[in-house]
Amino acid sequence: MDDLKKATERKASFGATMKAVFWSFFGIRKKSDYEKDAQQLNPVHVIIAGVIGALIFIATLLLIVKSVVGK
Repeated sequence: MDDLKKATERKASFGATMKAVFWSFFGIRKKSDYEKDAQQLNPVHVIIAGVIGALIFIATLLLIVKSVVGK
């Protein structure tokens, strides 16, 4: 339980978390960057950023499909 509390107190900003999640969606990450992120990112921020990223991805796909089907 102590490890979880320490992990949620990490200092990386939410913007840095969004950036890491964005690059992770593409699968383009250096191993050194991944290890750095694993030490600095707040797991709660990662979950929130992942949900936001998934919603943006779904909305983008819907817009593309509506644009193609609508023509």
